[in-house]
Amino acid sequence: MKLRFLLCLVLLACGLGRFACAQEGQLDTSQPKDTTPDEIIKRFAAKETEFAKAREQYTYRQDVKVQTVDGETVDGEYREVFDVLFDDKGKRMENVVFAPQSSLNRISMSQEDLDDIRHKLPFVLTDAEIPEYNILYVGQQQEDELHCYVFDIAPKKIEGKKRYFQGRVWVDDKDFQIVKTYGKTVPDLCNGHPCNEVKKRGDQENLFPKFTTWRQQIDGQYWFPIYTKADDELHFKVEDVHIREIVKYEDYKRFGSNVKILYEGKEVQRAPEQKPSDQQKPPDQQKPADQQKKPQ
Repeated sequence: MKLRFLLCLVLLACGLGRFACAQEGQLDTSQPKDTTPDEIIKRFAAKETEFAKAREQYTYRQDVKVQTVDGETVDGEYREVFDVLFDDKGKRMENVVFAPQSSLNRISMSQEDLDDIRHKLPFVLTDAEIPEYNILYVGQQQEDELHCYVFDIAPKKIEGKKRYFQGRVWVDDKDFQIVKTYGKTVPDLCNGHPCNEVKKRGDQENLFPKFTTWRQQIDGQYWFPIYTKADDELHFKVEDVHIREIVKYEDYKRFGSNVKILYEGKEVQRAPEQKPSDQQKPPDQQKPADQQKKPQ
């Protein structure tokens, strides 16, 4: 997000209340039994590749809320609700259903913010992307009732204007799919360049918050992103800005086309519409929390 330079004298303090914590066990740093980290990476990358193709055949609603917070007061908000649909020719499209005037005045939403919301917050790590990242096995951990392998990942290098994820992923040890991610999109940008590559940050800073994304199993097969939460302080040159960001992914429905969706090499039969299961619910997901966002 980009700081609104003309209003940089406004100072930001603390934020609003936080969610209750999900049930998370201690990190066990022992090596996995009867398999290796490299084998786990191969298996979950293959599943993520299948999932990425399958998700392209689903419609859903994405509800975005970004806020700046001054003490206990929300002093700016960006909202957008859009449906991801298909037109009458089967081409994927977005239909904005709610987009009030933004009241953010200390930050603004950059194009990188909007792209990250659509493509990097619901992070997917496919076979094709594996070579771009350093992936380090860090252990095993219980997430609610799921036993997970845990990996830290970071881009090997930044190529051009491409966006990357850097952080931690939790991989279910039964389905070998990512069920939770925590980290941030990189790089932060200063005058259009990665901030760590410039001597002076300049007056065009585009910074990005840490976030957590939870997934749930949809149609009994793949784990789909359903909820992203960020609550972070961005350190601009002229001031610190506390932002909150909530993104909800709702109403997944398989598109009625003749495209086959495969799971472990077999066609997935269309399941009756159902609400997502209670597995791996984010904190207070029964009524997902509200607001969050970035500086302009």
